[in-house]
Amino acid sequence: MNKVRFGCLLSAAILSSLAGCNLTPDYTKPDAPVSANWPTGTAYKNAAPDAPIASEIPWRQFFADPRLQQLIEMALNNNRDLRIAALNVEQMRAIYGIQRAELLPTLDAVGSAGHQRIAADLSTTGKPMRVEQYSVNLGILAWEIDFFGRIRSLKEKALEEYLSSEQARRSAQILLITEVANAFLALAADRDGLQLTQSTLQSQKATYDLIQNLCQKGASSELDLFRAQSRVDAARVDAGLYERLVAQDENALSFLVGAVVPDDLLPASLSEVAPSMEISPGVSSEVLLNRPDILQAEHILKAANANIGAARAAFFPRIALTSTIGTASDELSGLFKSGSNTWNFAPQAVLPVFDARLGPALEATKAQQKILQAQYEQSIQRAFKEVADALAVQGTVEEQIVAQQSFVHAVAETYRLSNVRYIGGIESFLSVIDAQRSLYAAEQRLIALRQTRLANQVVLYAALGGGCDLADSTEP
Repeated sequence: MNKVRFGCLLSAAILSSLAGCNLTPDYTKPDAPVSANWPTGTAYKNAAPDAPIASEIPWRQFFADPRLQQLIEMALNNNRDLRIAALNVEQMRAIYGIQRAELLPTLDAVGSAGHQRIAADLSTTGKPMRVEQYSVNLGILAWEIDFFGRIRSLKEKALEEYLSSEQARRSAQILLITEVANAFLALAADRDGLQLTQSTLQSQKATYDLIQNLCQKGASSELDLFRAQSRVDAARVDAGLYERLVAQDENALSFLVGAVVPDDLLPASLSEVAPSMEISPGVSSEVLLNRPDILQAEHILKAANANIGAARAAFFPRIALTSTIGTASDELSGLFKSGSNTWNFAPQAVLPVFDARLGPALEATKAQQKILQAQYEQSIQRAFKEVADALAVQGTVEEQIVAQQSFVHAVAETYRLSNVRYIGGIESFLSVIDAQRSLYAAEQRLIALRQTRLANQVVLYAALGGGCDLADSTEP
């Protein structure tokens, strides 16, 4: 066989491999098991008609606070979880490249030398013989020709797994941005709580000093003095608690950012945090299908679908080809002389006659595909709930804040008048303590509602798929 015929056979084998049948079932996207429209009712309100869609807004545009923007930028550059997610993408890209290369033959150059002594009893001359053999060959060794699509199915599986890893990286980025923003807001809220506790402690100390003077003059009882002391101690306990929370919030922020956070990037209170821009969920819940975590689940489902094709192909023959062309001689100097050309063409077909593992393996891949389909549908339902919950908070929190501000004002006046009436001897000190306790709790509740309003904007943005870089390429 000359080199031309060898090349023709090789080309024919490659074309046969690439044009073989494919036993992978056709993929059909499952229907979304949620309502096509967002929920409506008294708990929801319509977004501004000109508000942009979350997934179309870059995070640098959504977050208006410049300090928070810098912290997110630092986190994206330094956070180890995000770095691991990016490295996983690179790993899956390489694995896909390996699997894709399985479709093509591997061309190897092989050189060999052999020396053998043949005993006299086995020699044709009746005397001991020394045999030498040298060869140099170029060819294909045990290349599987993919007639039934097994390797192509595995290639598709690897591709979908690679694409799912890219969506996992985008999900990790959204999660990191959300965690940094929430940690930033939690620190601001706890610093507000610390300021409130410290001011309450100073007020309680002033009340204690006042009652102590009244006791010395016989105008108040020792019982009132101990009651005042209990409120001072309670405020001291809360002050220590908030000091610890502020320190832990700073530690959490530094951990997420992956570096020490400068003091000038830390918020002093919620009131100085610039609110994020208003966004719209869109008209239809179909926007959820573009969320990275849902796209990741779909790619994993497609990979399982391709794996069924590989399991089906295992029932059919595997055809392998070994073919070489080269030169051989009994002398090293004669390798490339005339008449030393050699060739080898050895196709092999293996047909599974009895393998009890093949049937259960196929059933296992089908069951796995059904499990992943259920998980994909569940991820859509979970995403719908996250958006619906955030919309419910958005539709009610403003009214709560207005009502809570009015409540704080009323309780503050109650506390002031109770103090006046107690000093005037009209009311007991218990009414003062009760009013002070109510005011303190009401102000804490107001801080929590303000944090909820700001944090819910972040939650809604992330739940709608905002925060990932849409320009990222997913081409292998």
